[in-house]
Amino acid sequence: MNDQQNLTAVITGSSRGVGADTAKLLAGQGFNVVVNYREKAPRANKVVQQIEEAGGRAIAVGADLTKPEDVKTLMQSAVDEFGSLDLLVLNASGGMEKNLGEDYALRLNRDAQVGALTTALPLMQPGSRVVFVTSHQAHFINDVETMAEYHEVAKSKRAGEDALTAMVPEMKDQGVSFVVVSGDMIEGTVTATLLNRAQPGALESRREAAGRLYSVAEFAEEIVAMATADVETGHVELVGGAEDFLAQVKK
Repeated sequence: MNDQQNLTAVITGSSRGVGADTAKLLAGQGFNVVVNYREKAPRANKVVQQIEEAGGRAIAVGADLTKPEDVKTLMQSAVDEFGSLDLLVLNASGGMEKNLGEDYALRLNRDAQVGALTTALPLMQPGSRVVFVTSHQAHFINDVETMAEYHEVAKSKRAGEDALTAMVPEMKDQGVSFVVVSGDMIEGTVTATLLNRAQPGALESRREAAGRLYSVAEFAEEIVAMATADVETGHVELVGGAEDFLAQVKK
């Protein structure tokens, strides 16, 4: 994926935060971008406007990742609008919402991720890449305990990572590579804000343990770098603050 001109990226959950910054950075590198949102169309349209004002190409597509027909429309839109689907960034996640059912975390963070990849894969050409975005709290959850308020979300995201990793042979058969990007708590994200509200001092505690926490923009830069990095399929990129997690795993 050396020439980003005329390549197309779908970024799930990209109307705000890390996803939005990732979309804008990829567009700046020449990718056509499909900005995905679940409910907030005006927010997604603003991201598209910013990309277009900077000289890039983008469209906004509403899709609830837990609904297979929505996912089909999302992936097909890349091909219909721009002619290809070359990069899939699985950024959308959730589970701390109170009104979407007790099993929502697992449905979104595992089942919907698998559904998105399964739908996208037949549309992707050899040389394409899939990037799964997760957190250290989720990636290491089988060995390192996390906050009680985040435990179920972390377990569901790890289940999603495991399910996608199990699909690496299927991706390899099609010439598609797979990379995981895991980060610590990210300053300014909804999840970090909610966790710090549930447990005051949680952010400061992570800052002390990690040395510092990445900003939304900094983490997006790492995701974009791994979208085209020359790494083996199945590679896991640990972004910032992983040393204390790794130390606990080794105990």
